Amino acid sequence: MKIINKSDLKSLKRSVDQGTEEQRMAVQEIIAQVKNRGDEAVREYTERFDRATLESFKVSKEEFELAYASLDGEYVQILQEAAENIRTFHEKQKTTSWFDSSEDGTLLGQKITPIDAAGVYVPGGTAAYPSSVFMNVIPAQVAGVERVVMVTPPGQDGKVPDGVLLAAHILGVEDVFKVGGAQAIAALAYGTETIPSVDKITGPGNVFVALAKREVFGDVDIDMIAGPSEIAVLADETARAEEIAADLLSQAEHDARSSSVLVTTSETLAKAVEKEVQVQLDSLPRADIARKSVEDYGMIVLCKTWAEAVDTINEIAPEHLEIVTEDPFQELGKIKHAGAIFLGPYSSEPVGDYFAGPNHVLPTNGTARFSSPLNVDDFVKKSSVISYSRNALETNVDKIARFARLEGLEAHARAVETRKERWK
Repeated sequence: MKIINKSDLKSLKRSVDQGTEEQRMAVQEIIAQVKNRGDEAVREYTERFDRATLESFKVSKEEFELAYASLDGEYVQILQEAAENIRTFHEKQKTTSWFDSSEDGTLLGQKITPIDAAGVYVPGGTAAYPSSVFMNVIPAQVAGVERVVMVTPPGQDGKVPDGVLLAAHILGVEDVFKVGGAQAIAALAYGTETIPSVDKITGPGNVFVALAKREVFGDVDIDMIAGPSEIAVLADETARAEEIAADLLSQAEHDARSSSVLVTTSETLAKAVEKEVQVQLDSLPRADIARKSVEDYGMIVLCKTWAEAVDTINEIAPEHLEIVTEDPFQELGKIKHAGAIFLGPYSSEPVGDYFAGPNHVLPTNGTARFSSPLNVDDFVKKSSVISYSRNALETNVDKIARFARLEGLEAHARAVETRKERWK
C-alpha cells in the first residue's frame, strides 16, 4: 500500500467493465434467444453456463421450508433483526402525493405511484448473499411494489443457497427463480412462459449481468451499472491503525479491482496503517484477492492540511466513506460526494453492509457526485397533476399562446386559444 501526496494522486476512476466485443455480442445473442424462445432458451443457457439441469425454475414451497429448517435459530434471528432495521430505515424515505390550490381555482400537484413489478438479481451459485436480498427487496416493498420477482443462479446441484432462500422467506418473496447470468436479466425484462416480466431490474452481478442490464435498459429501468467496491477513510491522529487497516481490507477482499484509500494528515498514522495492512493480509482467507487490490488500487494519501484532506475525499467521491476523527460530525457538513458516510470509530463499514439499516447498493466509480444509494424513490413514479381553472386560463391564455409561437408551434397556440370561445 503506497503512501503518496495529494499532488501525486492518480485518478481512482476506473471505468466500469464494458466487456469485450465478443462478450457484448454473446449477451445480445442470449437476450434475442430468450425473447424469441422463452423458457427453452433459459433452460439451455442454465445447463451450459451453470451446469444445472432443472425441471422447474421456480423455487418450490418445500425448498423454502427445507432452507428454513436447515439453519440454526440464532442465524434466523439475526437475519430477521437485520431485515427489521433495514425496513425501519427505508420507511422514513417514503414520500406522499401532494396538491396545491390557488385562489384562481388552479390545482397543481404530484401523484406518487409505485411501479407494478420489480426484478431483483442476487448473485449465487457457490456463495450466499442474503444481504443483497434485503437491500434490493425491502425498498421495493416499502414503496408499495405489488410484485417482486427474484432470480439467482443455481449451483450444479440445482439448488439455491439456504441463506438466500431464508432471506426471501423472511420478506415473503415467493417468486424466486433459479436462473442467473444474462439469461436471467433477459427473462426479467421480456418475460417467459414461467418467469414474469418486470418494470425495473436491480442487483449486482458479473460482467455478463452488467452488459445485459445495459442492453435491456429502455425496455425496463435498471438501478445502475456498478463498478468494483470502494472505501475511503478520512482519519486523524486519534484513529487506531489496526482498525483502519481492517476496514480498508474489508473492501479489498471483495475484488482485485476494489479500491481502498486512507486520507490523513498524520504521517505516524499513515506509516502504522501501511504496516498493519501487510500484517493482517497474511491471515486473510481471501489474501490473494485483497493483496492484489491493495497493490494496484490501495493507497494512503498524506495531506499537508486538513482542508486538503477533505478536498481529496470530495475529489474521490467514494462509495463508502469512513470519518474517524476526534469530532467526525464536525466534518460531515464538508463532505459533498459520498455514497454512504460512516461516522466515528464504531461505525465500521460492514455495519452498513449488513445490519444498521441504510442501503448498501451504492454509487461507485465517482458517480456519487451525481447519484444516490438505492432507495424507496427508485421504485415509484412521480406524475405531475395539472387542473387549470377558467379564470387561470383566461388570465394566461395570451401569454401561453405567444410562448408557443416563439417556439414556432402554432398548433400549441391554437389549442389554448380555442378555449376563448367558452367565455364569449
